[in-house]
Amino acid sequence: SKATVSVLNWPGTHEQKMAGPAPPRCQREAFNFENTQRNASLADKGVNIKTLSTGTTIVGCVYKDGIVLGADTRASAGSIVADKKCQKIHYLAPNIYGCGAGTAADCDHVTRMVESSLALFRMENGKENRVRQAETLLKRHLNRYQGYVGAHIVLGGVDVNGPHLCAISAHGYVKRHMYLTMGSGSLAAQAVLDSRYKDGCSEQEAKDLVHDAIAAGILNDLGSGGTIDLCVIKREDPKAPTKVDYFRPYHEICVERPYKRQKPVQFPKGTTGVLTEDVRQLFTVGEPMVEA
Repeated sequence: SKATVSVLNWPGTHEQKMAGPAPPRCQREAFNFENTQRNASLADKGVNIKTLSTGTTIVGCVYKDGIVLGADTRASAGSIVADKKCQKIHYLAPNIYGCGAGTAADCDHVTRMVESSLALFRMENGKENRVRQAETLLKRHLNRYQGYVGAHIVLGGVDVNGPHLCAISAHGYVKRHMYLTMGSGSLAAQAVLDSRYKDGCSEQEAKDLVHDAIAAGILNDLGSGGTIDLCVIKREDPKAPTKVDYFRPYHEICVERPYKRQKPVQFPKGTTGVLTEDVRQLFTVGEPMVEA
């Protein structure tokens, strides 16, 4: 057919024909469960595979002129506070930022990779990035690894279509809403957002709402703590450039709970009985002094 002739006469096919037929492609399965089988085998042999739990509270909120993103600054490794001033609000583009929850290394690597892709697009086309473009790059990359890349992103930005906010899970699932929260402290933050959010709120109202939501996560979650960082992405005029205000820190929250007991509980002596008592005399043994 004509289509076949045009392909054979395309420049470069002569060398390919001289080299012979191309080797068959390696057939790869869609999913690889080798690590799952390995972990099951180790568990059968009695090997205890320990995992470290992470803690975070990240929040995003849409107001009439833009987006407010917020995050705490505690990075935890199990029961250990690894970093008190971890930066969880990541730069992706001049008009797009993302809050990361999950594994810190995965969040840093994924956001830097998307940042590079968005920068190449701006240099090649001379146009502003769309928020949906960053969302597509993130969800396709995370879905490819089926959750083994532990990055949960609350993505926010402002483009020609207005403010956009979405939450991308480690499996690539995308949720869009006017306010979103993720992380181990998200339950307390969600309660504050559900009870106080209103459409068309001002910038200061949105900042106060995000601040209080993160503060609730810090007070009710041991994995969240430190200070509160805020990032405001706004565009008051559609023809004006995007303006970003990054507050680090926005507020150093007090870790004391708002409710305190009027009188501390005091137990009188003898409340707990002493079962046994053993008194031992200790001696200090030292080396004898030798005179020169």
